[in-house]
Amino acid sequence: MSAVAQYFMQNGDDICGYDLTPSPVTEMLQKKGATIHFEGDIAQIPEKVDFVVVTPAVPKDFVEYQYFVEKGTPIYKRSQVLGHITDELRTLAVAGTHGKTTTTSMISHLLWPEEPMAAFIGGIAKNLNDNYVCAPNPRTAVVEADEFDRSFLTLHPEVSVITSMDADHLDIYRDVEDLRGAFQQFAAQTKRALIVEEAVAQYITHSGKRVYGTGPNADYCAYHIDYQQEFTIFSLRTPYGDLPDWQLPAHGRYNVLNATAAIAAVIEALGFQKVDEQRLRQKISTFAGVKRRFDYIVCRPDFVYIDDYAHHPNEMRSFITAVRSIYPDKQICGIFQPHLYTRTRDFADGFAEVLDLLDIPILLPIYPAREKPIEGITSEFLLGKMRNPRKLLLQKEEVVSYVQSHRPDVLLTIGAGDIDRLVGKLAACF
Repeated sequence: MSAVAQYFMQNGDDICGYDLTPSPVTEMLQKKGATIHFEGDIAQIPEKVDFVVVTPAVPKDFVEYQYFVEKGTPIYKRSQVLGHITDELRTLAVAGTHGKTTTTSMISHLLWPEEPMAAFIGGIAKNLNDNYVCAPNPRTAVVEADEFDRSFLTLHPEVSVITSMDADHLDIYRDVEDLRGAFQQFAAQTKRALIVEEAVAQYITHSGKRVYGTGPNADYCAYHIDYQQEFTIFSLRTPYGDLPDWQLPAHGRYNVLNATAAIAAVIEALGFQKVDEQRLRQKISTFAGVKRRFDYIVCRPDFVYIDDYAHHPNEMRSFITAVRSIYPDKQICGIFQPHLYTRTRDFADGFAEVLDLLDIPILLPIYPAREKPIEGITSEFLLGKMRNPRKLLLQKEEVVSYVQSHRPDVLLTIGAGDIDRLVGKLAACF
């Protein structure tokens, strides 16, 4: 939403809006000229509003939403507006139940600033220090394509990436087959090349399909992967020849896959003969990551603190496993804030299993976002499924004092809610 707001502000439009709570993103928008309020109050809405852009996270009974409905003000989903903006551009879109933000950020970093483009990213890319960048006359768009509410079906990209298709958003999709059907429709709307992760390639058909992964049948295959303390070194086999010894300043197999997908997308979009391999290598070696994605907050010999947006059991497993591989002999304490009652209900067993991988797992109350409570679905319910004898349930206001008194070797904060509001306070403890 904030990237779309910046697009309109860059075009000289006045932007006003509502958000549930202040955040670094809303502060950034305010500094750039947006007017933002944080209470549901129609008195704070300007008299003249041409149209409204809404995220599906806003409930339909929200007082300001109903105000615009009653006035007859045109209301568009964020995805509809994004589709309109990108229709006239060569669009590279990244979809997937996880991995899409990092992959979108990587593609943007590989192309910017040499390629005149507009990038709409679902997180703050550290190289850009923003989730949005736009050249004066862009010819390419890089877009994170969100499957929630089937939003990505408003896009018709030239090149697409599908990073994953794990069951999620089961409040929107009937089951995993329904989810896969939506991804297949997204694939069908891709005009030329489709880059698909090997684990999900069997479920997607497309005449321009390219498979990426680490297996022998991948068109873009990462191999000779060497996980070092500061970098991951890997080689890449492509349909156009082998490209050895890439240096990626990120950890975990999943980040090697994200980098492989990003390189493949750029090659397929621009054409191998037009790609400057040395520039791509330099860009990969300087990729700074995304805020809240394996985000080192403190990194000292005596203490490490990493913040991550993971909110699905598979994402969390990848994150925690990567951390354990880097710090095998350290005590790892993870603080997890479940996101949504429905997701907690649907994946409770998976959450419990992956949280038990931590030495000290700490749960916070569920962050509801757009949802109303579901009877019996609480963090206490999730805690009851966990077997780790050191499991804890804390309120947010108890976290800082707990960490100060127990001082683990490695601290993780995990979740997609407002757990990020604790990051500065926890970092200040050390």
